[in-house]
Amino acid sequence: MIEELNRRDFLKKGSAFASGTFLMGGVPTHVLAADPGEPARPRSANDQIQLALIGAGTRGQPDARVALQVPGVKLVAAADVFDSRLTHCHEVWGSGIFTTRDYGEILSRSDVDAVLIAAPDHWHKQAAVDAMNAGKDVYLEKPMIHAYSDGPEIIETARRTGRILQVGSQRVSSILYKKAQQLVQAGSLGRLTVINAWWDRNINSPVLAFNASISPDASPQTVDWPRFLGTAPKVPFSAERLFQWKKFSEYGSGVAGDLFVHLFSGTHFITGSNGPVRAFATGGIRYWKDGRDEPDVLLGLFDYAAEGFNLHLRVNFVQGAPENEGFFFAGSEGTLQIRGDSVILTRLVRDPDPDYDIASFSEATQKQFMAEFRAKYPVTHPSGDPAAADERYVAPEGYNDVYDHFKNFFEAVRARRPVVEDPLFGYRAAGAALLANLSYQQRRVVQWDPVTPALVS
Repeated sequence: MIEELNRRDFLKKGSAFASGTFLMGGVPTHVLAADPGEPARPRSANDQIQLALIGAGTRGQPDARVALQVPGVKLVAAADVFDSRLTHCHEVWGSGIFTTRDYGEILSRSDVDAVLIAAPDHWHKQAAVDAMNAGKDVYLEKPMIHAYSDGPEIIETARRTGRILQVGSQRVSSILYKKAQQLVQAGSLGRLTVINAWWDRNINSPVLAFNASISPDASPQTVDWPRFLGTAPKVPFSAERLFQWKKFSEYGSGVAGDLFVHLFSGTHFITGSNGPVRAFATGGIRYWKDGRDEPDVLLGLFDYAAEGFNLHLRVNFVQGAPENEGFFFAGSEGTLQIRGDSVILTRLVRDPDPDYDIASFSEATQKQFMAEFRAKYPVTHPSGDPAAADERYVAPEGYNDVYDHFKNFFEAVRARRPVVEDPLFGYRAAGAALLANLSYQQRRVVQWDPVTPALVS
């Protein structure tokens, strides 16, 4: 395995190999160019996209900050059930933005072109459908669905209204994933057989284990609790459920919907697959025994029968090491890793002839075997430069795939063209991810039709 190296090391220690390429420990290392997107052009006031935020929590506000870095985008409104978050929106973006507990008031505004939905999972479908029916384009945080019935309704609403919907699993816009896609689909790995992907976190960060900080000023007076619950079972006000909703299945989708879905999006984007046909998952609540009903360790096996490979996924919130995530693609001719800001390709150096095991044969039989073997595989003498066994591709300093994902969305809104992660792609990724929850809950193998897509009874 090639050791991870940062970009400053390349600049300080690397010797020039070619334009944008360095030799690092003898390994050609290529700095990828950022995707320029659509050509820059003058923008009029009418060309500005007026954006509203629905769900101004720990994902929504950071998302909005990145979205506003895209030229020609302005935040004009925000909705959230918690008053303190709306106050903070004014503190960050000024008193001029409109804020409300009721996102319906945002959708009725004529000055809103598009919405960024980062509400809890159980609100994703209804908020997206309401927004599209109101004539707004939608950036919908992953996972696209909370229940399987959500997918067809979102897809049909987007088709019927002609609105653009981008699902917010940003890795499909990453230049690293685009390079991996190029290498895999060009046959650099030979026949792809196994993909391993993981996302591990440690106990030093309860927040990353779905134990978000609870605001001391949250109360039935400062929170619209019935609006938060929506279609979920009616329960008394609970600040824990409001802020730590990801660990409860009534509102969230567990590690499968939160993290597996990123790994599925990456797998499908890189391989061009529609999804698995069957799945099995196991795991449990191993450490965070705090009343949650979602596992903190989950392992999944997925069969991509049509493509001829298997996918193994792991999320572990109880790892005694720094947080890390990655992909490992194994093929008959090589392997590919995605780790941090790097794509690492390792090619198998093929021997000119196969190995053999004849030591137990009689000497006469060994001589006969070798005569026939050399007739079929004559001794060869390699010539020319040896093929490169390893190559590394790295993202440029400061690269942010979330920005690229928003840029893809806003360019599509302006040009009325397809996005990189449309509702069908989003449903196939989220539907595959939630197979893990279904299998874990029912303790059995579950079937999926990735083309339709739909659960198979």
